[in-house]
Amino acid sequence: MPSPRSEFERPRRFYTSVSVEPTEAGYAVRLDARTAKTPDGAPLATPTEALAQLMAQEWEAQTAHIELNAMPTTRMAFTAIDRTREARQVVAEEVVRFAGSDVLCYFAEGPVSVLEAEVRHWVPVLDWAHTALDLEMVRTSGIVHRPQSPATLARVETLALELEPFALTGLAFCAALFGSAILAFAVQRGELTGDTAYELSRLDEALQIERWGEDAEAAARIAYQRAEAEMAERWFTALRT
Repeated sequence: MPSPRSEFERPRRFYTSVSVEPTEAGYAVRLDARTAKTPDGAPLATPTEALAQLMAQEWEAQTAHIELNAMPTTRMAFTAIDRTREARQVVAEEVVRFAGSDVLCYFAEGPVSVLEAEVRHWVPVLDWAHTALDLEMVRTSGIVHRPQSPATLARVETLALELEPFALTGLAFCAALFGSAILAFAVQRGELTGDTAYELSRLDEALQIERWGEDAEAAARIAYQRAEAEMAERWFTALRT
């Protein structure tokens, strides 16, 4: 989890008011009379007003110093504008990589209670992916890697490249967070909430914690990752609004 930076490292808040205004680039976050900029100097503008409003709330919440660690949607927008727009193929390939070893495809060899829980919770999502996304995912038991078919991976790439940069950025973020392209698509399309997708991605760990207990470090990590998943859900909801 990122640690807070000292006041000497954090930029001071240099603006009084925050607003959202439509521009040629989309809906822009305005700090006083100026459009906010990305680290590369591009206008901080999004495809929907709802998403720009999420970022405006983060800018408004800053106090004496600007803490980017507390501005997750703004940071993701920076990525979408400064990176994804120029490297859509590379970002799509990141999603494909997670599809190639998707956590939902690796069922436990035992104990039976774990396998039963996986089948109960994971199979419906895999069935949804088959029906809604035309993805036939190869399933296996154990942790030994079993590759997906080239046709399946090509389909994942096609689906990813169909998305505009903001949606593609969120998809890649979720794929990395969940270890699953399927769960990422499910959140992107509103099929699952971010919290549900996160719980499915860590089903084995949750069962272990239920049996053996949870230490403070694991609890903090889970809370942080859960908040990231919930943020991703808000991101996609705002993009669909």
